[in-house]
Amino acid sequence: MSTDLAASTRPPEPPRRPAGRWRALGRVRASLGRAWLALGVYAAVRLAGAGCLALWAWRTGRDPHRLLGRQWDGLWYASIARHGYGTVRPSVHYPGRVFSDLAFFPLYPALTRALTTVLPLTTVTAALLIAWAASGMAAWGVYAIGERLHGRRVGTLLVALWGLLPHAIVESMAYTESLLTALAAWSLYAVLTRRWLWAGTLALLAGACRPNGIAVAAAVCCCAAAEIARHRARVSWRVWAGAALSPLGWLGYLGWVGARRGTWRGYVDVQHDWGSRFRLGPGSLRFARHLLSGDDQLIRSMVLAILGAVLISLVRFALCPPPLALVVYTLVLVVIAIGGTNYFASKPRFLLPAFPLLLPAALAMARARPRTVVLLGGALAGLCCFYGTYLLAVAHVAI
Repeated sequence: MSTDLAASTRPPEPPRRPAGRWRALGRVRASLGRAWLALGVYAAVRLAGAGCLALWAWRTGRDPHRLLGRQWDGLWYASIARHGYGTVRPSVHYPGRVFSDLAFFPLYPALTRALTTVLPLTTVTAALLIAWAASGMAAWGVYAIGERLHGRRVGTLLVALWGLLPHAIVESMAYTESLLTALAAWSLYAVLTRRWLWAGTLALLAGACRPNGIAVAAAVCCCAAAEIARHRARVSWRVWAGAALSPLGWLGYLGWVGARRGTWRGYVDVQHDWGSRFRLGPGSLRFARHLLSGDDQLIRSMVLAILGAVLISLVRFALCPPPLALVVYTLVLVVIAIGGTNYFASKPRFLLPAFPLLLPAALAMARARPRTVVLLGGALAGLCCFYGTYLLAVAHVAI
C-alpha cells in the first residue's frame, strides 16, 4: 500500500526527447569536431584577405564596410531587401536599355530583410553577416565532402584552397556565391549520404539563390534517376520526392518573373537587357577576343590563368571522376559560366561555387611534403590578399 502511495505522489517524468534528435545532434557535434581545423584555417585566410583590404582602404581614406557591402550587385540586393522588386535603372553605356532588379534571385535579399526585421541592423550589415555565416557553412560543407571522399587531410586542404582562390574576396562580400556554395555543398553531401529529402530541399533553396543554382537540381535529379534505374521497384518515395523538389526554387522564380512581365520569356528578356546571353560557340570566341584585347592586363591575365586551371581540372575529372553528383554539378556550372556572354571579369566569380574542381589539387597537396604545402599555401595567400585588394580597391571593375 505504501509503495502504491509513493508511486502516486511521485512527480511525473519529463517527456523524453526523440532518440533520433539526439543522434542527429551527436552527428553534427562529431562533424564539427572533425572540421574545426579546416574551419580555423578558412577563418584565418579570409580574415587575412579582409584585413589587407581594410588596411588599404583606410590608407586611401575609404571605408572597407562600403567596399565589401555596397559594390555593384550588392547595391541591387540591398535595394530589393529594402523596397522589394521594381527598381529599374537606365544603362550608362547602352542608350535606351534599362536594367531591372528582376535579374537577381530572391533568397539572399529575403534573408537580409528577415534579419533586419528581428535585429537592429542596417541592410548592408545584415547582408554582410549573412554572407559571412554562409561562407562558414560553405567551408564546413566543402570539408564534409572532401573528408567523406578522401579523408580529413584532403578535406582540410580542399577548404583551404577554396578560401585561397585569387578571387576569394567575393566570399567576404555581400554577394550570393557563398550562400549558393553552402546550399550546394550540403545538398551534394546529402546525395552522397542518401538523404534525398534534404538534398531536394537544399537544391530548391539553391535554385532560389542564383541562376546557376540550377546546377544543384541537375545533380540531384541525375543521381535520383541513376538510383531509380539501379533499384527500380525498390526505390524509396524519398528519392522521387527529392528529385521533384530540387528544381522548384529555380522554376518558381522564373515562372513568377514571366507572370510579372506577361511572357514566358520574362527572365530571358531581363537577362538580355543586362547584356547576358548564352552562346557557347560564338560567345566563347568573343570572350577570348575580349580577353586578348582588354585594357586591364592583370585582370586579363588572371582570368586566363583561372580558366586554364579549370580546363586542367576538367581533364583530371575525366581521368579519375568523382561521384556522379559532383560531376554533374561542376559541369553545369562550368558550361553556364563559359557559355554566357559579357561580364568577362566576373567569370571567376561565377565559378567560385565549383569547389569540386579543386579536388585534384587537394589530393596532390595531400601527397606532397609538409614544406611544399606550407610554401604553396603561403604563395597562394599572398596572391589572394593582393588580388582581392586590387579588385575592390584599385581596379574599379565590376566583378
